[in-house]
Amino acid sequence: MKTTTRVCIIGGGVVGCSVAYHLTKLGWSDVMLLERSELTSGSTWHAAGGFHTLNGDTNMAALQGYTIRLYRELEEITGMSCGLHHVGGVTLADTPERLDMMKAERAKHRFMGLETEIIGPEEIAKIAPVTNVEGILGGLYDPLDGHLDPSGTTHAYAKAARMGGAEIVLHTKVLETNPRPDGTWDVVTDKGTIHAEHVVNAGGLWAREVGHMAGIELPLHPMEHQYIVTDDIPEIYERGAEHPHVMDPAGESYLRQEGRGLCIGFYEQTCRPWAVDGTPWDFGHELLPDDFDKIEDSIAFAYRRFPVLERAGVKSVIHGPFTFAPDGNPLVGPVPGLRNYWSACGVMAGFSQGGGVGLSLAQWMVEGEPERDVFAMDVARFGRFLTPGYTLPKVIENYQTRFSVSYPNEELPAARPFRVTPMYDTFDAMGAVWGQQYGLEVANYFAAPGEPRYETPSFRRSNAWEATAREVRAVREGVGINEVQNFGKYVVKGPRARDWLDRIMAGRVPQPGRLSLSPMLAPSGRIMGDFTITCLGDTEFRLTASYGAQDFHMRWFDGHMEDGVSVENVSDRITGFQIAGPKARDLLQDVTRSDVGPDAFRFLDARRMVIGLSEALVQRVSYTGDLGYEIYVDAMEQRPLWSVLWEAGQAHGLKPFGMRAMMSLRLDRFFGSWMREFSPDYTVGETGLDRFVSWKKNADFVGRAAAEAERANGTARRLCSFIVDAGDADVVAYEPIWHDGEVVGFCTSGGYSHHAGVSVALGFLPVHLIGEGREVEIEILGEMRPARLVTTPLFDPDGARMRG
Repeated sequence: MKTTTRVCIIGGGVVGCSVAYHLTKLGWSDVMLLERSELTSGSTWHAAGGFHTLNGDTNMAALQGYTIRLYRELEEITGMSCGLHHVGGVTLADTPERLDMMKAERAKHRFMGLETEIIGPEEIAKIAPVTNVEGILGGLYDPLDGHLDPSGTTHAYAKAARMGGAEIVLHTKVLETNPRPDGTWDVVTDKGTIHAEHVVNAGGLWAREVGHMAGIELPLHPMEHQYIVTDDIPEIYERGAEHPHVMDPAGESYLRQEGRGLCIGFYEQTCRPWAVDGTPWDFGHELLPDDFDKIEDSIAFAYRRFPVLERAGVKSVIHGPFTFAPDGNPLVGPVPGLRNYWSACGVMAGFSQGGGVGLSLAQWMVEGEPERDVFAMDVARFGRFLTPGYTLPKVIENYQTRFSVSYPNEELPAARPFRVTPMYDTFDAMGAVWGQQYGLEVANYFAAPGEPRYETPSFRRSNAWEATAREVRAVREGVGINEVQNFGKYVVKGPRARDWLDRIMAGRVPQPGRLSLSPMLAPSGRIMGDFTITCLGDTEFRLTASYGAQDFHMRWFDGHMEDGVSVENVSDRITGFQIAGPKARDLLQDVTRSDVGPDAFRFLDARRMVIGLSEALVQRVSYTGDLGYEIYVDAMEQRPLWSVLWEAGQAHGLKPFGMRAMMSLRLDRFFGSWMREFSPDYTVGETGLDRFVSWKKNADFVGRAAAEAERANGTARRLCSFIVDAGDADVVAYEPIWHDGEVVGFCTSGGYSHHAGVSVALGFLPVHLIGEGREVEIEILGEMRPARLVTTPLFDPDGARMRG
């Protein structure tokens, strides 16, 4: 065993072997994989081996498609069989809501190049004849669905990695991972110490324990999972072709052919977490005791859906643990706060996602960033606030809702409320209907007396409609108030703070007392953030951005840090309110002695002023697109600030508004949103953020060369705005845009403008189709809805009120 390596991968399951293969494929041959036992000794060996492309996140679905297509390549490279069975599969829909979900997924697949189809019960009965289609409205058919041999596939990855130069060392247990001052690592094993430039935690069931060696708490937890293999069934072995997969969300089950019988597994409500206090190191090729009691109801349902099961004997029961993250997606990427330490764990669907995880992580390590936006599985999507006490109920909830309808407006209740602001009790008493972002309770809207305190999950317009309309009207006609807690906030200080910001941000760095809007770019020119930069002095600045991207952005800052500058995340130490609407200036003037007139306090000004008892930082800017101000104070002073604003606001008709109204208001001005219009999938030229790039500044900002090349050559697509004849369902995201019978683009977000009384969509079109009034169709829940491209904002088109 060698004692130095460029990359040390800990864990020999399908994910670790995939990472090793993809690193060698991209040119890094000095790779070492350590496995404490044999390959496939964790969840991999007892996995059912199914694979599918269905995933609520389109990039995850695309990576799953990549994984499935990769298996043939692995077989060709290695000469080994992965035991592939491309039999196709259908996901059943027994309710209109579930069918809406299938239609929404099918629409996303159109622009992704995935050939799925909505089929009716008669066709389901033909292709999956063991299915009782009584009560079934339809289903989503995917020809890529199938299953494989987990052990054979993992060993094929391993052989391909060895062929690329990787060393795989078995029966070697990792005992410690110790960082050196230069960012490299000493990996201490029972066979000696290995000095590695990079460490990859692919520990699977033991990923928590491996993380503890580096001083981190990864948000994942194993759950017990059980599936059954039947004896021979004539209806199966007498068929001329292999039976396709059937996923029955109503029964929380998946079914496929296994030899001459069937395999069926369950995601039961009476689920059980496993190894709550840690995975035993001596656990390996064992199974858990059979537990038919917890799947009794699931089996009864399966007998009704697949009657042949009731007549079939049980050949074997597979009951073993799988590891889940709170939202069911993997934990991948550089771990925030650590140098050269990478996560590749929480991959519960290893044979659907393992190839995509390996590819993305290898690109990240070798090329500096993955080729697509992988935030849905980025380990940084969860904050430092996560504890095992929070993770466990969220993992249980995810397991129980794995086959539930996933609504775009759904707010899952487990482990809530957890993190709240000083305003929580006050807003709750005012009728707040709560959502959450990054663990924080955020008011979505305020229910009036007699209205339900719960938003009905739906793909169509919900019962939040009237409340949202009231709040939009309050802002546009008077003045509304909303918390600014759910902004990420960072203090940048030091003698080189301005120079550093000039390098890290593509936009203009403002002068003292002013603020600017700026994109932050990757070297590829793709968007890593959209920020407000406020200059508090020659050596002090404040940045604001998305609250949910704190670890994502801090990791980027840390990776580009230099002497003479410091960055501190103050997101939860600085809070306050925004006020917006035509009476916002009058309200602000009533609570401060400072002059806030239009000449004294201009658009994009930032001033310190005393409001009530507090010295506040006030910024003249508002995401509502209206006349507005953001008022920031220490979190300990938020309640006194509220009292002053609320008391003075009564004379002006002040009303609270939530995030549902905010999302409607921003559409009036066609403002983009982080991880919708602005994400690492897109560039400044494509999104229109190029108008905020400071092309004339002397700094060689990150991504400048790529952005200037794009500026010179133009883009193939651009972000556009549309008015949609939408019926009772608005655009959410990723709906395909059709023109002349072909898919030519896709939506990034949308909703209803309560101010203008129209449905709005934002999305990408090829540049040659862009023009005022261009007529297209947008597919919403399987229906083609006419849409018209518009370039003039629906509110304050010349910005007179916002800037005046």
